[in-house]
Amino acid sequence: MLKHDIVVIGASAGGVYALKDLAAALPADFPAIILIVLHVSANEPSYLPDILTLAGKLPATHPRDGETMRKGHIYIAPPDHHLLVESNRLLVKRGPKENRFRPSIDALFRSAAYTYGPRVIGVILSGMLDDGTSGMWSVKRLGGVSVIQDPQEAPYPSMPQSVAQQVPVDHCVRMDQLADLLSNLVAEPAGQWPSLSEAEEIRISSEVQIAQANPALKMGILNIGQPSNLTCPECHGALRRIEEGKQVRYRCHTGHSFSRISLLSGINQAVEESLWNAIRALEETLMLLAPDQGFSQANHTTEAYQYPIDQAQAKLDLLRSMVMGLSMIEASGIPEDPPRS
Repeated sequence: MLKHDIVVIGASAGGVYALKDLAAALPADFPAIILIVLHVSANEPSYLPDILTLAGKLPATHPRDGETMRKGHIYIAPPDHHLLVESNRLLVKRGPKENRFRPSIDALFRSAAYTYGPRVIGVILSGMLDDGTSGMWSVKRLGGVSVIQDPQEAPYPSMPQSVAQQVPVDHCVRMDQLADLLSNLVAEPAGQWPSLSEAEEIRISSEVQIAQANPALKMGILNIGQPSNLTCPECHGALRRIEEGKQVRYRCHTGHSFSRISLLSGINQAVEESLWNAIRALEETLMLLAPDQGFSQANHTTEAYQYPIDQAQAKLDLLRSMVMGLSMIEASGIPEDPPRS
């Protein structure tokens, strides 16, 4: 009889402390495989395996691509690489970013759900924005169990809140309850594989393959979802609109994937970068028109250049105020979807 023996965990801001507490509470004979994605810098080494190994009784490592999975072991996605599963082995790949992250929580959860279905337990801990919501939807759609950290306890509640709003949640617990809950769940029999429509089967399979760094066009991205009028802030490719239950996502033909919130965040960043480029160009204009650059020589006078200097300064002041306003909008948070009728 199959049991819940695949535990996938996603965390971001505030997640290190939560994961350390969980590792400390899990028993040495925990009879399941634990796979973790924590958002970390792509350019710095991650010491999370050492932290979790020292905190608890289970060994924790960054896996190698193709490594065989073992129960009673914690596997952590290396920086700038997706952690995925295929049959009984782990894949470590530099596929396209999802929600502007690599490693992506969604990519891990979706891969585990597609491979192991009802055997999967998905857990979302503290973090900002909504990476993990789409992945948890796949876990539930394929018969797995959904667990979130109580948002009232989480230092950054956005990720568990997003899951609660978009996906049926089986368990909402405090961190001091999570280890006991997982120990109980892994002792229970797994359910039956649900039936998927042909369109769902094709979409989930294709997205799993894309995360493995297979070309999105060859994986049939143009046959997934519907065309949209939006473009990818990462590569400017056309975005396909994908619906999963209550939520809407987007994926471009090169493979980048976005939730609505992460897409808005990416667009805001692209706008800000464009404005800073314009500010840089105007400041170069002012430096070029300065009297000590030689423009007041010969038949030209300093007064002749005062008008373009004033115009450039006015545009510069306007752009600076726009940049500051955009930063304030992003810092204040992104509004939730309006209620559905």
